[in-house]
Amino acid sequence: MRIPLSYSFRNLLTRRLTTTLTASGMALVVFVFATILMLAEGLRKTLVDTGSYDNVIIIRRASTTEVQSGIDRYQASIVETQPEITIGQNGRRLAAKELMVIINLPKRGSEKPSNVTIRGINEQSLLLRPQVKLIEGRMPKTGSYEVIAGENITRRFRGCGIGEKLHFGMRDWTVVGAFCAGSTGFNSEIWGDVDQLMQAFRRPVYSSVTFKLRDASDFEALKERIESDPRLTLEARREIQYYADQSEMMTKFLRILGMSLTIIFSIGAMIGATITMYAAVANRTSEIGTLRALGFQRRNILFAFLAESMLMSIIGGFIGLFFASFMQLFTISTVNWQTFSELAFSFTLTGGIVYQSLLFSIIMGFLGGVFPAFRASKMNIVDALSTR
Repeated sequence: MRIPLSYSFRNLLTRRLTTTLTASGMALVVFVFATILMLAEGLRKTLVDTGSYDNVIIIRRASTTEVQSGIDRYQASIVETQPEITIGQNGRRLAAKELMVIINLPKRGSEKPSNVTIRGINEQSLLLRPQVKLIEGRMPKTGSYEVIAGENITRRFRGCGIGEKLHFGMRDWTVVGAFCAGSTGFNSEIWGDVDQLMQAFRRPVYSSVTFKLRDASDFEALKERIESDPRLTLEARREIQYYADQSEMMTKFLRILGMSLTIIFSIGAMIGATITMYAAVANRTSEIGTLRALGFQRRNILFAFLAESMLMSIIGGFIGLFFASFMQLFTISTVNWQTFSELAFSFTLTGGIVYQSLLFSIIMGFLGGVFPAFRASKMNIVDALSTR
């Protein structure tokens, strides 16, 4: 004979105030836990989505980012002749020699300075990245002092709106267009003609060469050829893996920070659940004795009180997730620790985060209710019935 789950649920409704307070504490913990996971996932997704599986990025050997890399024109020309590179509709190879530098710009309103990525591009750069769409204005003319800005940059930084001027590299640059790159990191960049930018920053070398493979399975053979070529001091990576590596350090830090905060908050929530359940046991001593007298075994009492605690935690888990889901409406920015430039991204809620958050709330409910449940199950029938 088992005690029905409805019994535990009705007892929670009877103690509305204590149930609400305890569930609210657990909801807060789940909210923090889910938000931190959403933050890390949003950052990871933004950088991973920036890359394409079919694209390969070539940088200097031992460099971790394009900012640290340098490829001279001779080496870039060798890379461009690789037979695995796709030929575009214009008859040219889909390969882009690009420059990446970091500059400092003031934010709108606060005038607080922050680092922004400048990318030098050529006419093949957009063909390699179909997720980038011009949403306003026009593309910069080749050989001109014109740039286009990602939509996150146009909103957040002074001088980056269409028609406005920026001063860097000892020159004035006119913003002639704005582009949208979806949820990718390109939204936080400014693009201009690579040759003009190299002259402005007195950079005689490119930062990277990016190209599209005719067949994605050709990557390993291409990688081995490039990295073993004695004329080259370069390494090849799939673009998607390159950007995934960019997010690794920051996401790991966010997860460690989030878990540390969550553990501290969860201890308080579990103590609250334990106190609540101990109070429930003390107030229902006669009821427990009656259940035992009716033939319910100790394990039935144990499971009934555990069910109450876990039901309370699940309710708190759903409430915490409900409020955490609204964080997806916000876009925040942080410094990419690999490039030291600002990167804007949104919170991202996934099925995995929902599962982890609910599992975490159930574990809190179990740990908070297990000791009071054991105490209730070990009560003597005669002593429990004699208590008033």
